Amino acid sequence: MKQVKLAYGKNGVMISVPDEAVVIEPRNLPQLEDEKTAVLAALREPIGALPLKEIVKGKERIAIVISDLTRPTPNYKLVPWILYELADIPKDKFVIINGTGSHRANTREELVQMLGQEIVDTVKVINHDAFNDDELVKVGTNTYGSEVYLNKTYVESDCKIVIGFIEPHFFAGFSGGPKGINPGIAGIRTILDFHNAKMIGHPNSTWGVIEGNILQDAATQNCLLAKPDFMLNVTLNDNKEITQVFAGDVIKAHRIGCEFVKEHAMYAVDAPFDIVITTNSGYPLDQNLYQTVKGMSAASQIVKKGGSIISVSECSDGVPDHGNYAKILQMRNTPQELLEMINDESFSVFDQWQVQAQAMVQLKADCYLYSTLDPETVRKAMFKPITSVEETIDSLLAKYGKEARIAVMPLGPLTIPYVKE
Repeated sequence: MKQVKLAYGKNGVMISVPDEAVVIEPRNLPQLEDEKTAVLAALREPIGALPLKEIVKGKERIAIVISDLTRPTPNYKLVPWILYELADIPKDKFVIINGTGSHRANTREELVQMLGQEIVDTVKVINHDAFNDDELVKVGTNTYGSEVYLNKTYVESDCKIVIGFIEPHFFAGFSGGPKGINPGIAGIRTILDFHNAKMIGHPNSTWGVIEGNILQDAATQNCLLAKPDFMLNVTLNDNKEITQVFAGDVIKAHRIGCEFVKEHAMYAVDAPFDIVITTNSGYPLDQNLYQTVKGMSAASQIVKKGGSIISVSECSDGVPDHGNYAKILQMRNTPQELLEMINDESFSVFDQWQVQAQAMVQLKADCYLYSTLDPETVRKAMFKPITSVEETIDSLLAKYGKEARIAVMPLGPLTIPYVKE
């Protein structure tokens, strides 16, 4: 047996797996020697854009869009470094918009955790509210027929900056870039269209795909209807340290960043596995069951039909109890019934996309969950609760046979495996 540390909550958890188990994780790139210097250099020599200082010159209202607490973007580093670069501009000209998408608003304490006390005390910070029409404005209609509503404060700002990080994404191919705007600061009607059943169910709406990915295309179109003047994205290693910086034009710089991530985060395997053990990359990405679906989706790329996925995710924030994810799960009795309901064009409820992705995984494999959730809550979500990963492995080996193939994804969706054709 060998020991493997899984990302779980803030501290991780150790498990024992057979020596033959294949451990799948990204090449752990080193932290940049001087993160601040690298970021400042990127702000001064961006990709496809003027230096940030030139862009903001003479602007009266500067909006900085950040990702919310469910993302590990190091806002507490990036925002102060942007303000350092723009130190000659008064703080009262800035507004920081927390890009919550359809998630709950973050508390002041959480914003301090995300940005630092000084930023929260000296710069205006607001939570985006996708459900408040008074805070939204229509910026146009995309080629998919979706009316695009974005945060009014953002749209009306003289200068628009978006911050994020790039990793493989289970719908859009990669996170970051345009997704900071859509769904980050989009209205709920736009988010619903963006995540409708046809978008999510399209074969190219998947991990690591940009070309032909209609979801990424919709995000791009929606973003360009109120294009950010500047983008700052980074890539991170498993310690959440910055490994590379991509700044400048929101499309050009992002695409270069995606190629970098694809090179380091995609992992080819020869054949699918009977058992795949995965995580959701630990805190803050494994705060709830809703987010945990991403790690399961990554594991499903290499699990055999009829195999098993063991997900290890703390879920300290519950299912969660906000949004419609938990409610939708209770509308039908099986994953198949859920999928049929969601694919009905008359059905349109926010959070349906996550249930759709979950149901697609559950139809392929048995799904087990090791978490802090109570067993009944896990069962209501149609997962099998477990209290020991090792005991579950043993029981599955009894089911599949001692020669069963096992894969372990300690960092979950930070690595996207695929089966060689």
